[in-house]
Amino acid sequence: MNSSRESGEASWTDPSQTDEAIAWGREFWAAMGRHSTGGIYLNFPGLGEEKEELVKAGYGVNYERLAALKARYDPTNLFRMNLNITPAG
Repeated sequence: MNSSRESGEASWTDPSQTDEAIAWGREFWAAMGRHSTGGIYLNFPGLGEEKEELVKAGYGVNYERLAALKARYDPTNLFRMNLNITPAG
């Protein structure tokens, strides 16, 4: 099985380029998504606008089990930096 990671990054400093840069990032994501297994590598989260849905996609079928564990060991969600699993419940 061949596998690779692809990441597209849109960076800009001129505010007038905001719409164009965001559109490019979304177009890249859509174009590359058709070649994907559907998994997400959370260290390259894309635009991150999806938040919880992105995390669920990243952990796939394991998400519910991990959310239950998070509720047991971190019910106040102290460890909540970046994209994280929200405690179940």
